[in-house]
Amino acid sequence: MESRSRSVLLVDDNSDDVALAQRALKRSGLSATMEVAYSGNEGWERLIEKSPRALFLDLNMPGVSGFDLLQRVRADARTRDVPVIILTTSKEPSDIHRCYSLGANSFVTKPVDFTEFIEVFGQMMRYWTDLNQV
Repeated sequence: MESRSRSVLLVDDNSDDVALAQRALKRSGLSATMEVAYSGNEGWERLIEKSPRALFLDLNMPGVSGFDLLQRVRADARTRDVPVIILTTSKEPSDIHRCYSLGANSFVTKPVDFTEFIEVFGQMMRYWTDLNQV
């Protein structure tokens, strides 16, 4: 049960960003695990199946976007309390506002620098799996 409670779900259609996140988790030394979904629909299915401690969500995905999935997560009693961290390339104030209005817990712009991405993602994982109380 402990490993499940320290599991997060990353929903991102960009395989390079997924690989960076996996590398960051490995380098962080945390015992947390990360499930990955490459689409909004797959993310929803995994969210229901796995009950992760937190959801890291990209906004710009084909089909079911991150906005759509966030709205669905907050509307469903089974998932509405899962912390949702938006992890995206967007810096648009309208995207930030929209995400918080839909119930996001955090909005982080993906660093473009490899080293900075590793550091930022590692810090987020530490916070959402070790420090934050759920």
